[in-house]
Amino acid sequence: MAAGMNVIVMGCGRLGSRIAGILDSEGHSVTVLDVNESAFRRLPEGFHGKRAVGNGMDAHTLEKHGIQAADAFLAVTQGDNRNYFASQMAREVYGVKRVLCRIYDPVREDIFRDLGLETFSPTSFGAQIMVDMLRKEPGRK
Repeated sequence: MAAGMNVIVMGCGRLGSRIAGILDSEGHSVTVLDVNESAFRRLPEGFHGKRAVGNGMDAHTLEKHGIQAADAFLAVTQGDNRNYFASQMAREVYGVKRVLCRIYDPVREDIFRDLGLETFSPTSFGAQIMVDMLRKEPGRK
């Protein structure tokens, strides 16, 4: 990962706040965008990044919070459609180089990946991890 990246994280839930904290601690410039101001309470103590209240599917909001200068955009809200739409805007309209999109539905993940997005499905990964755990004998690594 390039040093000193300018990153926008859309969604300040458990995952978004964790990602923002890690990137901030590594010295990246991080803007966290969420529709709910109370979500920012999840950010780690000492977080140096920006907190922005707004909808990441709204062009004005994205522009107001620096999408034109972003090196990366991560869409990690609870909604697959919101994440997809905002990711497509970041990539197609604003030309953000790295756009990562969380998608819960594995079928949609395949479709969105085929459309050129970098996707992550915790459902797919979680299922595989649980099956792998089941296949192993208890106590073995």
